[in-house]
Amino acid sequence: MASSISLWVFLYAFWFLLSGHTEPLLLGFGAVSCTLVVYIAHRMDVIDHEGHPSHLSLKILPYWAWLSWEIVKANIDVAKVILSPKLPISPVMFKTKANQKRELGQVIYANSITLTPGTVTVNLEDGILEVHALTIQGAKDVLNGEMDRRVCQVKGEMEGKY
Repeated sequence: MASSISLWVFLYAFWFLLSGHTEPLLLGFGAVSCTLVVYIAHRMDVIDHEGHPSHLSLKILPYWAWLSWEIVKANIDVAKVILSPKLPISPVMFKTKANQKRELGQVIYANSITLTPGTVTVNLEDGILEVHALTIQGAKDVLNGEMDRRVCQVKGEMEGKY
């Protein structure tokens, strides 16, 4: 039920931001349409804890700040590699384990790797990520486990040893 209410609030806020209408009749139509969408989604059994992760709301904000800084640093590193006359790339494919217990945590981890320039998660299967890195240093940055540890903290899943 909490997921349904959270979804309704999100949909209504999104509708209000896009429409900008403040007339009572239109606000009512927006509320009714959001209620109808949530009802249909509930009947289809597509509202779940992982599909609409409202439980991450506050815990994920510091992670986003940290990830944004990592993206900036990785952008600078990739720009240095590309702009260097020697073009010192050393592409590498490697596998690493995601220490998150649930699929949502593993997907957040895989997407975070892909968002960081110079690394791309190619595959995620049974908690094992296959990653392509532009440089060996990029691979080492993933393998050091800092991002994995931080995603575990966001999800409250400390499975691995740190």
